Amino acid sequence: MFTSLLSTFFIAVGLAMDAFSVSLAGGAVLKKNVFRTALVAGLLFGFFQFAMPLIGYVIGVPITNLIMPYGYWLVFFLFLFVGGKMIYDAVFGSEECGIDLTGWKVLLLLAVATSIDALAVGVSYALLGEEILLPAVIIGVVAFGFSAAGVFVGNRLGCVLGNKMEILGGVILVLIGCKFLLENVL
Repeated sequence: MFTSLLSTFFIAVGLAMDAFSVSLAGGAVLKKNVFRTALVAGLLFGFFQFAMPLIGYVIGVPITNLIMPYGYWLVFFLFLFVGGKMIYDAVFGSEECGIDLTGWKVLLLLAVATSIDALAVGVSYALLGEEILLPAVIIGVVAFGFSAAGVFVGNRLGCVLGNKMEILGGVILVLIGCKFLLENVL
């Protein structure tokens, strides 16, 4: 079995790091309505982190038979790509500190953008024939918690942690991909 609950939790933490980083940046510039913004950000980020693996799973199921001989390698490369992209974006991305999380359009766009990597995870679960509902729930709940906490922490600490958390999330996903490959192929 690819994912134990512990592995699923670590996948969820890795996926939540970009939402956490955005929430930190959003909290850094908030002057009022911190609790409300944390709740709304948590709900939106959590919902999309929950929904994207389900969508990825639905996309992945029909193509499973076509790529089954390469499935394990594809899963490894998906995790490597998603984690590597998170690390790259954190190191070479924008240096600006704050993000305005008070507008619905911006918050919705950020929630979708930070959950795209969860789509690839859903495809990975489909390729492996794993169930997706419980992992999607765990991913969504962890993203909710990290996003809401990120707003509060960002409001207190400013711009200190943002990129470091995204790098950590990327490293976690790359390591999970390597662990998966070592356990199933080599």
